[in-house]
Amino acid sequence: MTPETVRTRPFVQLDVFSAEPLRGNPLAVVVDAEGLDGRQMQQFANSTNLSETTFLLPPEDPAADYRVRIFTSGEELPFAGHPTLGSAHAWLQAGGVPKQDGVLVQECGAGLIQVKAGGGRLAFEAPPLTRSGPVDAATRAQLAAGLQLPEESLVDVAWLVNGPRWIGVLLESADDVLGITPDLAELGDLEVGVIGPHRPAAGVDFEVRTFIAGDAVVEDPVTGSFNAGAAQWLIGSGRAPERYLAAQGTALGRAGRVHVERVDGRIWVGGDVAGSIEGTVLL
Repeated sequence: MTPETVRTRPFVQLDVFSAEPLRGNPLAVVVDAEGLDGRQMQQFANSTNLSETTFLLPPEDPAADYRVRIFTSGEELPFAGHPTLGSAHAWLQAGGVPKQDGVLVQECGAGLIQVKAGGGRLAFEAPPLTRSGPVDAATRAQLAAGLQLPEESLVDVAWLVNGPRWIGVLLESADDVLGITPDLAELGDLEVGVIGPHRPAAGVDFEVRTFIAGDAVVEDPVTGSFNAGAAQWLIGSGRAPERYLAAQGTALGRAGRVHVERVDGRIWVGGDVAGSIEGTVLL
């Protein structure tokens, strides 16, 4: 980037899966990213120090309303959940008008993603899993060691790949999920989501935690992509009802809420979005 190519671009920072600022999962959005290349986007995403940063662009597919590129601090992702909801919110707030009333079509690396915009809460359609089914015995043993749990306490384990390479781990209860103290070195490069049911009348149905080890060790505050995969797994196997509410971020002092429902065979993952920063960036 040279001084001649730098210009002022609208920018927002949002909290996704929360109606309150600072209680969900933060997302940086460059609202007008025309003219930026992937190297420039990656450089800026690394500078935000957030789990994901997105860049809004005109669509290339005529069926789409807008295109988004999604970056972590170190790589571009084909799809991610909280960036999808946050990007849709930012596009609408910037004056975007969808081609279909009440439905946005997002173009991203994973293809076209539908986002419902009715009723005051955005919800994206869960993309299909590109890998599913049980993990091998060695991976299951690594998960148990990394979560510091006996193998027999892992009620079920399955691949839930939908862009990120999630592995889902079902535990007996929400208390078991909240009690985890992971050994992230043992988890290695696995991307792990853990879920367990709450007691009746708890106000939420499931507790979720997700861990991504590697160069940047992190517990994610609220994870749309994992919840999308977990919904397909749990509803499909009869372990979860057609509609449920999941909490995530509790262990980090957040209050993320993920609204899941299956309608006519399609799974929708929804959440509130709260603005926290609005302004411009020089890019």
